[in-house]
Amino acid sequence: MNHVYFIGIGGIGMSALARYYKFKGYEVSGYDRTPSELTAQLEQEGIPVHYEDRPDLVPDQVEDTLVVYTPAVPMDLGELKKVTEGGYALFKRSRILGEIARGQRCLAVAGTHGKTTTSTLTAHILTESGEGCSAFLGGISRNYGSNLLMSHTPTVVAEADEFDRSFLQLFPEIAVITAVDPDHLDIYGDYAHVVEAFKTFASQTSGTLIAKKGTPITQEDTPAQLLTYHYTDPGADFYAISPKADELGCFHYDLRYPGGILEDIRVGVPGWVNAENSIAAAAIALTYGIAPAAVKKAIGTFEGVKRRLEVHVNTPGLSYIDDYAHHPAELASAISSMRDIFPGRKLTAIFQPHLYTRTRDFAEEFAKALSAVDKLILLDIYPAREEPIPGVSSEMIFKDVTAPEKVLLKKEELMDYLADEPLDVLATFGAGNIDRFIAPITEMLQAR
Repeated sequence: MNHVYFIGIGGIGMSALARYYKFKGYEVSGYDRTPSELTAQLEQEGIPVHYEDRPDLVPDQVEDTLVVYTPAVPMDLGELKKVTEGGYALFKRSRILGEIARGQRCLAVAGTHGKTTTSTLTAHILTESGEGCSAFLGGISRNYGSNLLMSHTPTVVAEADEFDRSFLQLFPEIAVITAVDPDHLDIYGDYAHVVEAFKTFASQTSGTLIAKKGTPITQEDTPAQLLTYHYTDPGADFYAISPKADELGCFHYDLRYPGGILEDIRVGVPGWVNAENSIAAAAIALTYGIAPAAVKKAIGTFEGVKRRLEVHVNTPGLSYIDDYAHHPAELASAISSMRDIFPGRKLTAIFQPHLYTRTRDFAEEFAKALSAVDKLILLDIYPAREEPIPGVSSEMIFKDVTAPEKVLLKKEELMDYLADEPLDVLATFGAGNIDRFIAPITEMLQAR
């Protein structure tokens, strides 16, 4: 195989694989539905990307081409039909990641939320300590400007995604499970099947499994040694002793771990939720064998992940943070962290729901989480891979929100609305195309 062709190359996981194969010397190209910052970067790196369904642009050398696709792509796409019917070697993204990880020491981070920050910080600890690793991340690391790290050390850090049961392609030596909440019910049907999938993932972990205390994972579910972590619960194997935030909202704590106490860790990014993620990352790194002092230093130099509590404007009277939160539990954690970082200030949140099914399944929970802000600006649903569902709209969430102020807008109306809006702390949330507003909002606020 000399050519690797990606259908849906602009996805965060797909683009990391594209970069990996380019690094390894393969001819790489692909299709995506819409141009984005990520696809622009791929093109700058010498990877051709096109944005129309063009079967004629799929390499004709059937025997010499590996095709990788994402389940988010519609099955009636012309390019997908061509490779399916044409006898190409065709694999899902998750299968390819599993194959890459199989010959190496695999450190995997799973969980319905928290996994991107935790896996990115784990990779940063291994890299900064000098140990090194390759890493396939679900976000852009602000330390490295990429979702892919490459190293000659035969260790791979992988974000283990539960969507479409992708993470069951991984067989890690050390794994973390950050959360097991109901999500992707369009795939799983009900919460019991979500739990079942995480238990299967646990059964595929061979060395040490570190689960957040309170998740439904027991020693019976895994042949690995089961350890637990928690933010502050002294019943866990890894936990923070008396965490305190500094004036920037960054937390300092002492880490209790099976080897003793690691004193005065400072997390390089703000918010208690990042302090909790840092405990999980420290747990993997210490279990792997990274020296405690190196773990502490790397947590302090961590700059975070794009779109994870990412601060774009921060002045005493005007602040703007963007976050990828698209599940009620993630929203609740992010909003709670922002309250910690900006105590006593008015929090205005813009939320774009992601998927009709998720909106339908969690409308009540979304309304409850979003009621914790001072003002909500709620946008239309971003459909991603889905067709509309009759009767499902943002109104399902909106009607039950009890925040002091709330307004329902189409995204085309947003910038005009914000131009006249008195703002103190502004947050954007969502996994759809709300990220296209980050630059214009930032420019507008900086001009005030």
